[in-house]
Amino acid sequence: MDRVLTTPIAEKDARALNAGDVVYVSGTMFTARDEAHRMMLERGSPLPVEGLALFHCGPVAQKVGAGWEILAAGPTTSARMELFEADFLRRFKTRVIVGKGGMGEKTLAALGEVGAVYTHFTGGAGALAAKAVKRVSAVHWLEELGMPEAVWVMEVERFGPLVVAMDSHGKSLYKDLSVIVGKNMETIRARIKGGK
Repeated sequence: MDRVLTTPIAEKDARALNAGDVVYVSGTMFTARDEAHRMMLERGSPLPVEGLALFHCGPVAQKVGAGWEILAAGPTTSARMELFEADFLRRFKTRVIVGKGGMGEKTLAALGEVGAVYTHFTGGAGALAAKAVKRVSAVHWLEELGMPEAVWVMEVERFGPLVVAMDSHGKSLYKDLSVIVGKNMETIRARIKGGK
């Protein structure tokens, strides 16, 4: 059975997730890349975000009447937000981060402090992501930041699948993979040296 998290997501529900779990998100999701992170930390959030899902994304959208339609919403490489994410989590208490490529130790520690998870969404699947967006309810700082960096507030239904890659218990699939790759590289180097 699919696990669907509906916003606002409670801290206990985020803490119940473990690295490797597969989840979907329904409800309110907002986008923020590095410039939006910086502005929200400096100015405050343009919307209440506690318990929501944060998507590292610069969507492609088109104006339709008085509203907007999301055409593609692929994830941005999350390492760009590492400078801001720990402070962002502590201040705003979003419970689910959606991105690609993983984040660092500071973010991993903050996930544990506040009770949140980092989830991985497949890169290159922006059209799939857009299908889960049912409505754009607001866009903030569009004039100031431009389309990819603005804060888009979207109502989503079964957004995913998302793999919990970093959890609130200090587990990171990226760290685990790094250890495995390191051991494999040692084995390969030893074979190469032995073959000379």
